[in-house]
Amino acid sequence: MTTSQEELLPGTRRALSHRIAVAQAEGRAPSLVAAVVRGGRAVWHGSRTSVDGHGPDENVQYRIGSITKTFTAVLVLRLRDEGLIDLGDPLEKHLPGTGVGEVTIAQLLTHSSGLAAESPGPWWERTSGALRPELADVLGEQPLLHPSGRRFHYSNPGYTVLGALVEKLRGAPWADVLRREVLEPLGLERTDTRPSAPHAGGWAVHPWADVMLSEPAEDLGRMAPAGQLWSTTGDLARFAAFLANGDDRVLGAGSLREMRTPAAPQEAADVAGGYAYCLGLEMRHQDGRTLVGHTGSLPGFVACLTMSLDDDVAAVVLANCTSGPLPFTIAADLVRIVAEAEPRFPEPWRPMPDVDPAVLELTGPWYWGTYAFGLRLTSEGMVTLEPLSGRGRGSRFRANGDGTWTGLESYYAGEPLKAVRRPDGTVDHLDLGSFVFTRQPYDEGAAVPGGVDPEGWRGMNSL
Repeated sequence: MTTSQEELLPGTRRALSHRIAVAQAEGRAPSLVAAVVRGGRAVWHGSRTSVDGHGPDENVQYRIGSITKTFTAVLVLRLRDEGLIDLGDPLEKHLPGTGVGEVTIAQLLTHSSGLAAESPGPWWERTSGALRPELADVLGEQPLLHPSGRRFHYSNPGYTVLGALVEKLRGAPWADVLRREVLEPLGLERTDTRPSAPHAGGWAVHPWADVMLSEPAEDLGRMAPAGQLWSTTGDLARFAAFLANGDDRVLGAGSLREMRTPAAPQEAADVAGGYAYCLGLEMRHQDGRTLVGHTGSLPGFVACLTMSLDDDVAAVVLANCTSGPLPFTIAADLVRIVAEAEPRFPEPWRPMPDVDPAVLELTGPWYWGTYAFGLRLTSEGMVTLEPLSGRGRGSRFRANGDGTWTGLESYYAGEPLKAVRRPDGTVDHLDLGSFVFTRQPYDEGAAVPGGVDPEGWRGMNSL
């Protein structure tokens, strides 16, 4: 892929370059490299200082740590989409003998399984994976610290278990499956479990002196599905475009939308901080934007991939230091700079190619009791039902092809919407998950549950 920088204005490019320059200097990173993605491809690449005596470009590898988990989650969703598993299945159904067979695949994906955050024994990120040859070595004697499904508790061993699940069902090592099913189809030629030149070395920067210490680059062994990968800003830019739009060779757009939807029980501190975990992706709220992606770290490296779907902007930040730069904050700022300097052009409005008169008849005002709503028909063939006062529950609804719709968001997600007609074919009311919407508030001519007072609406003098 050839990175095009001409698509961003010079002022925007300078602001991006200035932001990473400040990040590298204040964070005291030996090197820092970043990329911005828009319209499905990289439109800017920037770097500060050098790797092996040269300014790092989009092909220099860095360790990406827990961004690896998103790749593992894609493999698991592929198994689901092929019908080999259900996310609600207990682990024991497909991978017996782990000792944690009661946890579900979804709980593992969302870090709500109750498993410990780390594996027992020596600090796994700085010791050879050969010390943990079996799942039992990763899980330990007391793998569950919390009741399954009750709370979000980030677990690296949980993704190791998911990697073992992939290996069992595919009959091949996790790394081989990843290469065959994700890396090669998406053209991620510089993403691998081991580094190849050119790549950055990992460093620890002394907190009280401007000196550095080399960090070991261990093979994580069994823990690889939780954080082993090396990658580049070029490859992660492609991966970001995939996460936003899908690719039917790997995972379709519908499954990617599901991956980007919060799914883990949230702790109060996470809610207050605007954080939620999805299916292998993190969601954060920053600067009024919803950002989805993942951060990563291993001794010697920090990383972040995040994207704002509403702005059609993604950012990747990689640095080769154990601590210092805050990769999510930097990536979020890169997204903000582009989104504010060059706002996304909306898609041009176009009329629908054709319309079903029976559906057009349903548009306009409806009332749930005394609450006023408006139903609109969109050019995509969906309908929206939104409160007219700005207060209350609303949603988009996807057509099912049989005259009914299914809610896509919030309270009405998954709920059925249908028009209930009288024997003569006229519309009596809308039924939304048993809620009745009528053309007039408590329409006396409609089938309102509990009936309508025959004395009708009254003023003060009638009381």
